[in-house]
Amino acid sequence: MGKAVIITGRPGVGKTTVFLQAVDSLRVLGLNIGGFVSREVRVTGNRVGFEIMDLTTRRKGWLAHVDQHIGPKVGKYRVNTDDLVEVGVGSIQRSLREDPVGVVAVDEIGPMELTCSEFVQVINNAAKSTKTLLATVHYRERSNILHKFGLTSAEAFEVTLENRETINYKILDAVIGRKGMSSSGSIGSAGKI
Repeated sequence: MGKAVIITGRPGVGKTTVFLQAVDSLRVLGLNIGGFVSREVRVTGNRVGFEIMDLTTRRKGWLAHVDQHIGPKVGKYRVNTDDLVEVGVGSIQRSLREDPVGVVAVDEIGPMELTCSEFVQVINNAAKSTKTLLATVHYRERSNILHKFGLTSAEAFEVTLENRETINYKILDAVIGRKGMSSSGSIGSAGKI
């Protein structure tokens, strides 16, 4: 089995930004990374949905949108299961199949994504694979999600306003396996969340 490195934090704190910094830094270090990123989409300042993008092919789709009329409802959004399967699940499946890919990056594992059985299955596969799983996890559901996928022993980092500029280094250390990480339990250190 591989290892898992989890990023979490309260909504709006910058989890996706930290996730993308880690992905970019790992690529600079020569690691091959696959998976997907999700971003909120705003129109005139109002959030209307979430877009997903394959980190390798740059293919995009909608994870959820306020104007979507079919699909599971989560809050004011409906999940676009077709795009989640084609773009999100497809990117993870490809990452698990391809030998050069060492890190499967997933932004995010949360209530919207978990409405899709194909997504649940591919995350189970990623958690059991020999590759490193780097994932952001929904803050309020983090304990349930980590238990659901057997990730309770993952190295976990909580992004805060105070540490979001510096936590990238600790995440990189966790992914590439360097020694000497802080275990003091201070903000930003690896530990159980």
